[in-house]
Amino acid sequence: MRAPIGDFDNAVPAPECLDLLTEPVAAAVRAWQGTVPADQLLYVDTDPEIADTAVFVENHGRELLDRSANCVIVAGKRGEVTTLAACVVLSATRVDVNGAVRRHLGSRKVRFAPMDTATGESGMEYGGITPIGLPADWPVLVDAAVVDTEWVLVGSGRRRGKLIVPGKAFAQLPGAAVLEGLGVS
Repeated sequence: MRAPIGDFDNAVPAPECLDLLTEPVAAAVRAWQGTVPADQLLYVDTDPEIADTAVFVENHGRELLDRSANCVIVAGKRGEVTTLAACVVLSATRVDVNGAVRRHLGSRKVRFAPMDTATGESGMEYGGITPIGLPADWPVLVDAAVVDTEWVLVGSGRRRGKLIVPGKAFAQLPGAAVLEGLGVS
């Protein structure tokens, strides 16, 4: 099937290609519930060498910049307690780490999680982390603009491949909190 966004001729419902996903993402797709059916989570094969957003949209079309989301892992600290959380914002924006994230997590200090922590704790590859399949106890902060986007391109858990997901599905993820202003210009 043709993907609903981008120039991808071969989009496959994620439940039909679980072997192409990391184990945490595949497990989340198998256990998927909610108003968006799992077969609307689409997998498209992509070149891992161009997985980073800027290079990816150069190769697949600038219009994807407003239809792609980045999932970044942050570490919020208050006293001796560190909380890992995912932040999902449209690729044309950046995460308001010191404002919206810090306030929501109730942390004194928030920073981007080290790569080893983000990949080790999520079970996903750097440059392909997706909010689908993250540890159940992690908050997943989603910018309202992502939820309001009809179809969103996001990582698949690996650098090879992307998922195309209805924006409203991000609000249904375990631990999801939809925040206005999480993504800033």
